[in-house]
Amino acid sequence: MATQIEKVLYTAKTHTTGGRTGASKSSDGRLDIALSAPGSAGIGTNPEQLFAAGWSACFIGAMGIAAAQLRVKLPADTAVDTEVDLGTADNQYFLQARLNVSLPGVDRGVAQAIVDAAHQTCPYSKMSRGNINVELTLV
Repeated sequence: MATQIEKVLYTAKTHTTGGRTGASKSSDGRLDIALSAPGSAGIGTNPEQLFAAGWSACFIGAMGIAAAQLRVKLPADTAVDTEVDLGTADNQYFLQARLNVSLPGVDRGVAQAIVDAAHQTCPYSKMSRGNINVELTLV
């Protein structure tokens, strides 16, 4: 059963037309992008790239919270390289993802604890848990 939000902190609002070959614009005008199908010659981005970027950014935020709880400072060059695959099985479409996390200079055991904690608290990780295959790798 889904958790009911008690307090909404932010609501993203977009208007999208044309599907994978259309355009999407946020209500505040900060996002205004062309969309194109993955692997096509189109000039736009695609939902998988947007999902990967959003998850990476959110995951770094969750790692910051986890690091603070462990009294560790995240390195300035902390990075998450996220790969989102769009594929098929049994004639249906599915996603799967790999998050490759870099925490340079952080003790490997501490870094792994930060990654594990972030995966438990990041809203994108919560949304994907049990729904898609996810691999986390500390690089």
